[in-house]
Order: sequence, then structure tokens, then C-alpha cells
Amino acid sequence: MSEQNTPNIAPPVALWPAVDELWSRLEATRRHAGPEGVLLRILKLSEEVGEVAQAVIGATGQNPRKGVTHTWEDVQGELCDVAITALVALRTLTPDAEGVFARHLTRVTERPLGPAAP
Repeated sequence: MSEQNTPNIAPPVALWPAVDELWSRLEATRRHAGPEGVLLRILKLSEEVGEVAQAVIGATGQNPRKGVTHTWEDVQGELCDVAITALVALRTLTPDAEGVFARHLTRVTERPLGPAAP
């Protein structure tokens, strides 16, 4: 394939350095410090989840007054926002967010999918 036909695909971004960068930028500009700031950062997740719901409703046309207002690509983007917001909130709680997440992911992936066999 020639270079002219190659789509412009951005190189992958390293997840945890990106989370640290976003966390640093938010820390530098936040208005509320201490426990209040932590709680507000965690509450941001609720806002993002609401945006996922809004996008799903819009993609399926479930609001008859508005019709179809979103695409499934919009839903994908909103889900990414939820994941990013959750990881930044985790980083707000601990500088070892990567380790905490890795350990938790290991536990979750090792869980059986159904009831334990007798």
C-alpha cells in the first residue's frame, strides 16, 4: 500500500503516562483541594456515565421528541471518557494507580463466571 493510501492513524498512547499527565494537569488547575477535591473528582464519574446514557438514548432514538441524535461512535467515545475519568480518579486516590488497577484486574479476571462447582 502506498503512503498516500495509508490512513492517518495516531501512534498508540501509553495508558499510565497519559493518566499521570491528565492527573497532573487537573491538579494544577483544580479549585477544590483535600477531601472535597477528591470527592468532586470521583463524582465526575456520575456525570460521565450520564453522558453514556444520553448517547445510547440518542443512538437508539428512544426520545421521540428528539429522535436519533447520536451515533454508536459517540457511545464509544463516552465510554472511553468514563474509563479515563475512573483512572484519573483512581490516580487521585493513590500514586500507585497502575499497581492497584493491575492487582484488581487480576482478581476480577480470576473470578469464576458462574457459581462455584460443588
